[in-house]
Amino acid sequence: MTAKVVVLNATLEPIGVASLKRAVAFVLKERAQIMLAADETIRSNSVELPVPRVVVFNEYVAIPHSRLYDRMPWSRRGVLERDSRRCAYCRRTGDTIDHVLPVSRGGDSSWLNTVTACVTCNGKKGNRTPKEAGMELRFEPRVVWRREVMMLAVEAAGVDLEELGISVPRTVSQSGYA
Repeated sequence: MTAKVVVLNATLEPIGVASLKRAVAFVLKERAQIMLAADETIRSNSVELPVPRVVVFNEYVAIPHSRLYDRMPWSRRGVLERDSRRCAYCRRTGDTIDHVLPVSRGGDSSWLNTVTACVTCNGKKGNRTPKEAGMELRFEPRVVWRREVMMLAVEAAGVDLEELGISVPRTVSQSGYA
């Protein structure tokens, strides 16, 4: 039971992704209904139901919307994912983090001061700014927001909400930035 299930509020607004086990619990406790199911079935001694891919709550669940628009906490993994593991200097595969303004010169580990870099470019830039190293950033670092991560999780669950007739607000990543 490792599959992920998209969870919609009663207003059909995506509010998250849950484990299959948790989504089935929502359905069995009659808190939610299955909106889209896979071809497989879950069976027990007393219940048989289709494997949910999307569930919708029966009643509106108050979610602080401001929370969806909070910044994600900075992380190395988050930077690598934000940049699609592409070097910000040469666009080859990157698996290191580069501080645009080096930490030794006052830079911090933040969304706007870190980019993914390949080992070659990271070594070439060293303890300098890109300008000092004669290197150009191919894209600017940007902040990652919770809603963006949630929408990427929906996508990773293999559900196209627009196919279901659910309008999805554009996020930074969907607008082609990065």
